[in-house]
Amino acid sequence: MLTGAGTAFAAAPAPVVTRAALDPALVAGRGASVNFLEQEAENATHNGTIIGPSRAAYTLPAEASGRTAVKLTPGQYVEFTLPSAANAINVRYSIPDAPKGGGITAPLDVTVNGGSRKTMTLTSQYAWLYNQYPFSNDPNAGLLHPDWWITECGCVPAYTTPAPVITTPFRPNHFYDEQRLLLNKKYKAGDKVRLTVPAGSNAAWTVIDLLDSELVGLPYVDLIASNVLLFGADPFGKKDSADAFDKAIAFAKRFHLDVYVPPGTYQVNRHIIVDNVTIKGAGSWWTIIKGKEVALSTPAPDGSVHTGVGFYGKDSSVGGSTNVHLSGFAIEGDVRDRIDTDQVNGIGGAMSNSTIDGLYIRHTKVGLWFDGPMSNVKVTNNVIVDQIADGLNFHIGVTDSLVKNNFIRNSGDDALAMWSETTANANNTFDHNTVQTPVLANGIAIYGGADNTVSNNLIADPIREGSAIQVGSRFGAVAFTGHLWITNNTTVRAGTFELNWNIGLGAIWFFALDKSIDADIQVVGDNFLDNTYNAIMFVSDWPVKDLYTITNVHFKDIKVDGTGTSVVSGRVAGSATFENVDARNVGAVGINNCGSFHFTPSGSEFSLSGSGNDGGGTTGPWFGSWQLPNTITCDDRPPVVVPPAPSAW
Repeated sequence: MLTGAGTAFAAAPAPVVTRAALDPALVAGRGASVNFLEQEAENATHNGTIIGPSRAAYTLPAEASGRTAVKLTPGQYVEFTLPSAANAINVRYSIPDAPKGGGITAPLDVTVNGGSRKTMTLTSQYAWLYNQYPFSNDPNAGLLHPDWWITECGCVPAYTTPAPVITTPFRPNHFYDEQRLLLNKKYKAGDKVRLTVPAGSNAAWTVIDLLDSELVGLPYVDLIASNVLLFGADPFGKKDSADAFDKAIAFAKRFHLDVYVPPGTYQVNRHIIVDNVTIKGAGSWWTIIKGKEVALSTPAPDGSVHTGVGFYGKDSSVGGSTNVHLSGFAIEGDVRDRIDTDQVNGIGGAMSNSTIDGLYIRHTKVGLWFDGPMSNVKVTNNVIVDQIADGLNFHIGVTDSLVKNNFIRNSGDDALAMWSETTANANNTFDHNTVQTPVLANGIAIYGGADNTVSNNLIADPIREGSAIQVGSRFGAVAFTGHLWITNNTTVRAGTFELNWNIGLGAIWFFALDKSIDADIQVVGDNFLDNTYNAIMFVSDWPVKDLYTITNVHFKDIKVDGTGTSVVSGRVAGSATFENVDARNVGAVGINNCGSFHFTPSGSEFSLSGSGNDGGGTTGPWFGSWQLPNTITCDDRPPVVVPPAPSAW
């Protein structure tokens, strides 16, 4: 590895393959099984400059995988050694925004073993958001909400005299994008892929975060299907093919056929409504369905002011769709700003008894947003990247459904969410998914509902105002009932800074905002690695701290490897049990127990109990008997001690 411009070793380092910037052995059995191998740029040969590690929000290192990347200037390169045979790569990168926003494009040359060159055209048109939620594309904009609390100045600007000066660009974020490239042939393990910023690049700098390499198979072919080409679809993307897709779907339903979309890039600029139909592409590298965002002449009844490419089930108000099966293609949108009323998602509507498998979804608002009631949908083996908002959201009454073996990177909000607004999501499972670098909010969030499971997931590098896993009574969600199983998950470098409270969050956090949380919640077999602040947090908001409690939460067989502050932070009334929770490299006292901040003579309003809880840090055992059952140990903002990198237990 090179450590600075102009310095090189004589021999290239052996390829370092990681998962979420970790040794794969540390996360064995957790997360998605994918077809590509991940290599971090900082582990490759380069003559650029390493940036990071840093977890400070609004900085380039913080949003990089592993919180470290390589910054190149024109003429510099980073070179990866292929760990396995490959004929395709994916580059995660960042380049500057235009001075007035809107993004730029810039070249990146790709060579293998010094041979023929391919040039990727990088873009920042889908990156660089600013300001307060729901954000702006204008780096020079003033506050969107001048009456909101601003952590940076500790004030509410509209009520502050004199009004503070807010430096622009204010809170820049969402810096990264990624781009795939099919190479001209199959290369073998040991071959060298060099990414070079040309000397004449108009980008002052190019940050390379990582390279994914993959051996892509031949296109899938279906000769006995309703082929969209026969109905006028254009595989070169010059004309809109939406009507051709509709005709192919109608023909397929009439004659009980599947719809087949051969290799090509198809322009589709509106929703394709799907019901009782199977649509197959040739594979997500081969079949690309790509659309522009189109402004509507008048807002739609649901408040949308744009439409764009997406496959939508019928609305639940008219019964939704059923028996929809989508597989083997890419959906690439054109969403560059966040408008929450817009239906510009890759997949939308209601689809019962359906499957979504093997899609690649990029540059839409939300990858998959399901509005129930609906049941029995299986979302499997998809790659969802570079979203403005969520990766996937089960919204309102989604039941008996599965989200498994999906890879989500660079979501602009919760990567995976179940939001039980008005009606409970029930009997659903999020299993064996990988989540990396959600820019805002959480890796996995469960807002109310009944009898749901979060299992065997890998969640890494949440950036701000959220963390790896949240159990939240908020956003108008119905109460938690029945049980919630959170089992055998691994989080790493989680626990972000909460702007409104000016404190650090836990890697897993329980938040009672709208009502109490008292369902049977079992957190079993989870590993919380390299936690920025706390590993585990229980909290309510100050105005409701005397109204709501968190109880009936049970931790068992947990490993905590490294905390910047405590293992457990309690900032609410309630209780939890802990059995065989082992911790090491704890930065502060093991339990930071503030309760609901009344500091009564009888102790904290939050009590902890259990046995077999071993390990700790410099202050002694994390679960010492003197801390039980409810001893007040409140340090509202303890100093952060950076933990060492995770290692085998």
